[in-house]
Amino acid sequence: MTLPALSRPVAHSVGLNRPARQLPALACDAHMHIFAPEFAPSPHWKRTPPEARVGDYRQLQQRLGTARTVVVTPSTYGTDNACTLDALRQLGDSARGVAVVDQDVSDAELSRLDAQRVRGLRVNFVSPQSWGTTTQQMLVTLAHKLAGSPWHIQLFAHADQIVALAPVLRALPVPLVIDHMGRIDPAEGPSADAYGALRTLLDAGNTWVKLSGAYMRSTVHGPTYADTLPLGRALVQAAPERLVWGSDWPHTTEVPGTVNDADLVDLLQHWTGSDAAMDLILVDNPARLYGFDAAA
Repeated sequence: MTLPALSRPVAHSVGLNRPARQLPALACDAHMHIFAPEFAPSPHWKRTPPEARVGDYRQLQQRLGTARTVVVTPSTYGTDNACTLDALRQLGDSARGVAVVDQDVSDAELSRLDAQRVRGLRVNFVSPQSWGTTTQQMLVTLAHKLAGSPWHIQLFAHADQIVALAPVLRALPVPLVIDHMGRIDPAEGPSADAYGALRTLLDAGNTWVKLSGAYMRSTVHGPTYADTLPLGRALVQAAPERLVWGSDWPHTTEVPGTVNDADLVDLLQHWTGSDAAMDLILVDNPARLYGFDAAA
């Protein structure tokens, strides 16, 4: 079935094209953010956030053909997850969340978040954080608070930080999800030290990688992001069963009006090289990682 052409662009996503391949039922966008002006940014955040509401994102889902999503609390809001929780309420059971909390978070707060379909905690070593500098001890403390639960730790770190943290990451007592392909330089690709560290973590069986944020270090840029092909294909070959894909909408790291989300889906197709691998990454893997029902 051919879907009708778009008549107007989706907010924060240029172009009117749809992905070259119609996506499978229950396809999941495993990394995006919601920003709504009724939720005040954290005092530490100096940039004005975009307005990127659930209604805007639903239009993106219609364009791409995704049905499920994972809402990640951005650094903009510090440890206030209210905007993410409101988005989860609006999106219903087709959505899961990843929250940001302080290392002193209580079990009661984690239970409250769990009841609202949060399934992970993001630990960010890259962006400014409301508590100041993220430390290795904070990462370990939060991971141990989650031990025995079905939750995971989501790590956003520079490539060299992943190399430095590798022994700590291997010892975490919960699954680890690494954001944005480990921010590995596409020019180095599979030869990068960080790829070696990532591959060791993947081979150990407790780590997942988000195929997202290709534009963050690409020098080729869209629509092809061709310099990312060796890295993306190497990750797919290494552990196709522990990869998920994310749009990173509304693309706050990029110049407004430069990212076409349909191109990002097409890039996933080029990384995977087969419908079967693409379906695994879009449907089966996120269903396991985030606890979606097998059917909806």
